[in-house]
Amino acid sequence: MPLVTEGLPTPLERIHIMGVCGTAMGSIAGMLKDAGYEVRGSDTGVYPPMSDYLAELEIPIMEGFVASNLAWGPELVVVGNVIRAIYEEAAALTAGELPYCSFPHVLGELFLKDAHSIVVSGTHGKTTTTAIAAWLADSAGANPGYLVGGIVQGWDRTARAGGGSLFVIEGDEYDTAFFDKQPKFVHYRANTAILTSVEFDHADIYADLDAIKASFKRLVQGLPSDGCLVARWDHPNVREVSADCPCAIRRYGPGQEWDGEVKSVDPETGKMTFTVLLEGKPFGTFTSSLVGEHNLYNQVAAVAALNFYGLKPVQLSEGFESFEGIKRRQQIRGTVAGITVLDDFAHHPTAVEVTTAALKMRFAGRRLWIVFEPRSNTSRRKVFQQRYAESFAGADQIILKATPDLRIEESERMDPEQLAADLRAKGHEAICLAETDDVIANLAANAMEGDVIAFFSNGAFDNVHERTLDALRARFDVQ
Repeated sequence: MPLVTEGLPTPLERIHIMGVCGTAMGSIAGMLKDAGYEVRGSDTGVYPPMSDYLAELEIPIMEGFVASNLAWGPELVVVGNVIRAIYEEAAALTAGELPYCSFPHVLGELFLKDAHSIVVSGTHGKTTTTAIAAWLADSAGANPGYLVGGIVQGWDRTARAGGGSLFVIEGDEYDTAFFDKQPKFVHYRANTAILTSVEFDHADIYADLDAIKASFKRLVQGLPSDGCLVARWDHPNVREVSADCPCAIRRYGPGQEWDGEVKSVDPETGKMTFTVLLEGKPFGTFTSSLVGEHNLYNQVAAVAALNFYGLKPVQLSEGFESFEGIKRRQQIRGTVAGITVLDDFAHHPTAVEVTTAALKMRFAGRRLWIVFEPRSNTSRRKVFQQRYAESFAGADQIILKATPDLRIEESERMDPEQLAADLRAKGHEAICLAETDDVIANLAANAMEGDVIAFFSNGAFDNVHERTLDALRARFDVQ
């Protein structure tokens, strides 16, 4: 059967998901399970937290992408964007009779048709801004649907259908599937779009910054005339992308119509008190677990978008107070002998820079270790070699984990040894280590009471967080 581009096949009771452990794919798997469908999936190299999440939902995962995965009798196959046409399972699918489509298509058909869709987009801050906007709306009683590209602490789902008119969704600019090279967010029927930033990223699918800009222009220009764009207006690329916006624009950022001001950061609770400003006047003052200037403006954007939907500051206060954060975003994994170990997803140089600054603010006066694994398709390339040398300001100790990717031509690879040398030339304490065991041994031998160790990676990083905590327990004889 050909690719499904309109509607969905009927009857429809059993759905198979290829690439089910991706954050978005796992999210849609949970929504489909909640909606009453029988769901199974396939993936490879699965790891927490998504593997744990799917296990809790009792969604079976088949290891590897082999043709036999399709034999259980699904009536629809949903294909993730990590799947390549050459995989055995994908080749069997396209050669066979099973209907198939992308997950944005399923999402649009089943959950977005009649909703007010807030699509959170941009190079940085999508997951955090989506999570806080959905949490605030839920706490205010709006009962939103949501899809977050991460696991929100306090929720047992990364996505749900909701029972109200609002749906908050993370809008990824990555391509949709091997048979649909459009960015995923163009399928999300946005009524309101948040645009946090526009920078070059995803070097494996975008040729240059102009190609990235073109994708965001499609989102902006597709907004309805009665919709709203919430745009980070002090960013030139955002202003350029927004030039032909067909609807109202709520401009936010330093000195903009919607601004923010940090009042205080409590190092004991890890919370920040801030005021959202509208045209220079206080709109609302809130206390949140999201710390740092970048998180200040992520939260300003969420407030501006939810206010356009109709929510008032008094309805948002409780949500800010109760929000506990997102796994893998400044997430404390444990403390041993006064040494705090954190996990963060930061991998783009801008994300590394702003997260390092936020941690320095949150843990003022404490020695900060940053352990960075350049693992993404972009960070393993040399395109940001020089940018990374400027991204660790505020870190007291830096460890780079060498992660060569032999699929990338040697002349195009990022050189972590050179990066360590460049950082030392700028006065940083920086080393490059080849093995995760060496990283753990170094930390266990040299970390002292009061230190903060933050791991930055967009992958599992060999479970380095728990292994480091174990090594520290062994050193300090702590059970």
